[in-house]
Amino acid sequence: MIELALLMPVVLAIVLLIVQIALWFHGRQVAEAAAREGARVARSAPFDSGSWEAEASAKATDIVRAIGPRLLGNATATTSAKDPDQRFVTVRGSAVQVVPLLPELAFTITATSGGPVECFRPDNGGDDCE
Repeated sequence: MIELALLMPVVLAIVLLIVQIALWFHGRQVAEAAAREGARVARSAPFDSGSWEAEASAKATDIVRAIGPRLLGNATATTSAKDPDQRFVTVRGSAVQVVPLLPELAFTITATSGGPVECFRPDNGGDDCE
């Protein structure tokens, strides 16, 4: 009985830490999937489209809501463009906290995805996208 009373809190803490790590990894997968889908929308929007930021953010937010709204709390999607040919989407949120004594910053998840804008370049030597 004494051994059980001494070992059970340690075993319970280890199990909760394992569950916490699993939830963090799953939340990270949700954030990466949302960022990837938002970046797909951003990269496929035309160059002259001024609404790609809103469309990409909305798509990333919709993915978070569809896959795991409770897995990634306070999720926000932001867009950025390093130059006119590169567009990125960043999803930030916080994972579910099972172990109450761990700091909040340990559960912050950030995922970024992006790449070059997809466009058709004519074969006549022009550099402009159509």
